Parts: sequence; structure tokens; C-alpha cells
Amino acid sequence: MTIHKYDVVVVGAGPVGLTAGLALQKKGISCVVIEANPKDHPRPGSRAIYLHSATLKLLEETWKGLGFELARNGVIWPVKRTLYRGKEVYVRNYGRTDNQDPNALPHFTSLHQHEIEKYMYEACVEAGVSFIWGESVEKLDIQENGVCMTTDSGSKWKAKYVIGCDGARSVVREQAGLKFEGPRTHDTFLVVDLEEDENDPLPIERVFHYQHPAMGYRNVMHVPFKGGWRVDLQLLKGDDVEEFTSLEGVKSWIPKVMDPKYADRITWVSSYRFHQVVADSFTDDQCRVLLAGEAAHLFAPFGARGLNSGVPDALIAVRGIEKALHAGNEEERRAAILAAANERRIAAKWNRDASTTALHHLQGDSPEMNMKRELAASLVSIVPRLGRWLDEGPYGPKFGPPELTTKY
Repeated sequence: MTIHKYDVVVVGAGPVGLTAGLALQKKGISCVVIEANPKDHPRPGSRAIYLHSATLKLLEETWKGLGFELARNGVIWPVKRTLYRGKEVYVRNYGRTDNQDPNALPHFTSLHQHEIEKYMYEACVEAGVSFIWGESVEKLDIQENGVCMTTDSGSKWKAKYVIGCDGARSVVREQAGLKFEGPRTHDTFLVVDLEEDENDPLPIERVFHYQHPAMGYRNVMHVPFKGGWRVDLQLLKGDDVEEFTSLEGVKSWIPKVMDPKYADRITWVSSYRFHQVVADSFTDDQCRVLLAGEAAHLFAPFGARGLNSGVPDALIAVRGIEKALHAGNEEERRAAILAAANERRIAAKWNRDASTTALHHLQGDSPEMNMKRELAASLVSIVPRLGRWLDEGPYGPKFGPPELTTKY
């Protein structure tokens, strides 16, 4: 039996795995990306739709032109609004977005994750990254000198290192003996994707409703992305999830929060409860496996912390592996991997705490939080900064996690 040998095997060809493959290829480290799904297998829903400027910059540094390609093919909403029980409490107009400096990356871009993956994959092909499609990892045999991986086809892959980018149900994490730690929320949220009417589109605005009057005082958010809209709805305790998530159910409530025509433009509906979990370690005992993205952490989506933290996870993992490959001895090798794993775990724990803060701001039903929100909404005409507090609260703190210490 042929054993395929590489310095690094990346498991998972989502945006995080594609980032890892691209960074490894750029550094001349032999690698292959293995994906369980067949090539071009459709993924459900828009999922991650928001790329921060920091992420665009990292991707641009990893592969010249990629950050700008993603920025050009997404949308930037020029206006964001926040309402409290139907009353507008905050609005910010950023001005025109079609006069951006072509030599500067925007502060964000918003597009369907399928499109994000398409442009990233094209960059990988251009760079010469190797892919194996339609093979699932079944077993990792982790030894002091490397990892032997077996896929469901019986193929064997031998690598010095493995980067697990295989998502929330990561086989790599499970095989490495690593576990998620943290709570799961009890509140149910819905996400609905709507196709835009290109002949008569809505204004591109992000709108957040605290306690929407037409929805029984449930929280609602509208987020535009290229070619469509995402509508998030927070259900209340005791709500019948099926009543809200069935196609007929969605068609009945969407006209209460959007133009009625969008009831016939539904492309995806999903319900979920948030995990707020971080792996107990981002590397194994032998320091041969590194986790990145949702294989390493799951957050509530407030602040778009998933994909936007997965990209630096992948880049720091590659940096650690590069140092390990050039280490003079075993102690230095392990130290390089541990440093990468620890840096990103600190960032993940910060992001979990930040999204927990946002979750509490959004849905906290304590008397104190209820009073804070109500007071802020009632006083916003006198103290405008209270409107900004209401607007920014659902996204959690912006600053605090460690930044990348090395450019790519």
C-alpha cells in the first residue's frame, strides 16, 4: 500500500483550511488539503458572511490580491440602524461606499461563504496547493516523530504535522484526545437567507431590532450580503421552534419584518443554539496536531468571531510549524508548537468571553440588564452615546485579544 508523505496534512477545505494550505504553500512547506465532501459539494446556507478588515489584510498578506478580490466581490453597508421596540435609537451613515480608495482595503466586506471559499480556492489553485476531495479522516496514529492518518478509503497519509480545520464535529480533535469546554445556551435562534430582488433591491442597511413590536418583542436583525439578506430571529422561552422554522411559518412572519415579497425569496432556514466552547488544548501531547477554526472553538456569532478568528488560527499554526521544522532539538520543536497553540487558545477564550458579554447584552433578562436597555432607549435623545451603546452591545468588546506577531 502506498503511503502518501507530506510535511503537513490540512484536514478540511473550508475557509480556515484553505488559509492554512495557502500559507503553507507560500512558505514552501509540502502539504495537502483533505476534504470529506466531494469537490463543489453544495454547503447549506450563507453561514459566515462577514470579513473584518484585519482578516482581509491577513489574506492579502498571505496571497497578494486575495484580500482585494474578496473586498470587491462583497458589499459594504453604508448605513446601520438600531431600534428599540420600534423606536430608532441609533443610526450611522458611513457615506458612499463606491468611492473607496482602490489601494486600501475596506473596513469589512460581506458575501456568501460559498463565494468566499470560491475566491480562496482559486488562489490555492494558482499557488499550486494539492487537494484530495471526498475522503473522510477516520483515524490518527500520533507518534513522537509524526502522524499516520487513515481515511475512509483506506488510504494512508504520513505527516510531520496535522492542522485540524474540520469544523465543529472535528474527527481530528476527537482522535487527538482533545475536548471542548464551556456552556451551551438554552435560547433558540433562527437564521433565514433571502435572495435579493435585483430589479428592486432594498437599501443596503444593517438593521437591528431590540424587541420588535410586530414579532412579539423578539429580537430581529437584518444583515445584507452580496445578492441577499440574512434575517436572524431570537425565539423566546416556550416558543414552538417548528412553528417558526417551517417554510409556512417563515412565510407568515417574514412579511412582518421585511417587504412581503421576500416571503417568496427564502433560500435557507436553520435553527440553532449557541455553543460557547473552546478546546482544552489546541495541540496534542506530542505537539504534532494543531486545531484551527471551529475544530478549536465555537462562539455565538455576535461580532463575527468564528471565521475571523479561524484565519489567524490557521496562520499562527503555520508559523508554529515552520519554526518547529527548523528547530534544533526536540525541546525547541515542542516549544514552537505550544507557543502557537497557546497564543490562539488565549484569543479563543477572549472571544468566547466577548461573545458571552454580547449575548447577555442582547438577551439578558435580569432586572439590571432590562433596566439598562430601557433607560438607554428612553434617554438616547438627551445622551446620544447611549444609542451607540445599544448598537454596539450585541457585538461585544472589539479589543483585547492578542494580535498576530508575525506578518505573512
